[in-house]
Amino acid sequence: MTIAIRRLGPTPYEPTWRAMQEYTLARSSASIDEIWLTEHPPVYTLGLAGRSEHLLRANGIAVVKSDRGGQVTFHGPGQLVAYLLLDLRRRRLGVRDMVRRIESAVITWLAGLGVEAWGKVAAPGIYVRRDGFEAKIASLGLRVRNGCSYHGVAVNVDMDLAPFSDIDPCGYPGLRVTELAAFGVVRSVAAAGEELAPILVDAMERSARAETTT
Repeated sequence: MTIAIRRLGPTPYEPTWRAMQEYTLARSSASIDEIWLTEHPPVYTLGLAGRSEHLLRANGIAVVKSDRGGQVTFHGPGQLVAYLLLDLRRRRLGVRDMVRRIESAVITWLAGLGVEAWGKVAAPGIYVRRDGFEAKIASLGLRVRNGCSYHGVAVNVDMDLAPFSDIDPCGYPGLRVTELAAFGVVRSVAAAGEELAPILVDAMERSARAETTT
């Protein structure tokens, strides 16, 4: 069950989201799984459970109501977004297990760069310690339709973090947000994607390998 990696480069949010929906609706049992790597122009996205009160101040950045899980987050240049379009039924992979595997992949990648990170069962995402405080460096949001996933994980690489101050990130008032560059790690979004993608692939293919050896 190969996973193809598609390097999209910078893309507008909404057309990319619609393309994920279309790909998922058109899938058959023979459709391959894919990971899409991209970054978006500045945009706030509000998940299915998102509440408008978490948008604290209008600042001219567009708000898109999306169909992913979670509350509100910000996407912008300098943030790596990896969308995972997987047939979870074929992989016998549950959503919670998938979330843990995504988190594990990002944590493994960050560890290789000298950055200690961790996840939280009650608050999905990847967290680090910066200047003595816990801060979020990556956010997750998924949608599953007909047993297939789309949306994914957004990792702050080297971006303008100021727009996060105009929202409650992920619905948590006062949540601190940081980026890879704050740890002295210099990466372009494209380079970060090249490093993280194979780790994500390996994390998702573990279940498939287990099936072939039992």
